[in-house]
Amino acid sequence: MAIRFHTEDVKFSWKNKRKLAEWIKGAAQTEKRSVGEINVILCSDEYLLNMNKQFLEHDYYTDIITFDYSEDLVISGDLYISLDRVQDNALKNEIFTNNELYRVVIHGIMHLCGYKDKTVSDSKLMRSKEDFFLSKIANFE
Repeated sequence: MAIRFHTEDVKFSWKNKRKLAEWIKGAAQTEKRSVGEINVILCSDEYLLNMNKQFLEHDYYTDIITFDYSEDLVISGDLYISLDRVQDNALKNEIFTNNELYRVVIHGIMHLCGYKDKTVSDSKLMRSKEDFFLSKIANFE
């Protein structure tokens, strides 16, 4: 089991990688899952837009694309996250960039755990899961 943090075409220095990985593992355990192989990859808007077009046939910017390779109760996948979207959303919501980044990361992890966000009720449940797990890292920085 491994959680790895990468950048693709942006400059970013991942801080507290060990704590972040433990937080992700703890969230998975809370959801009665274990962690297989997870890659968290930061990239630019354009990089993620191209992936969105290529793999999902969507022509719009997004903050995350989650490729789910989970099997049974072992979560595995690739989380591609637009640093540009994270920074813009942090500004709009008047929060720190890292806080928004953690929200997007846990959003992807919740997708790997089987949660969806296409309906209003699914989105509310997803947001409550995000808020719950974000509360676990309140003193993370």
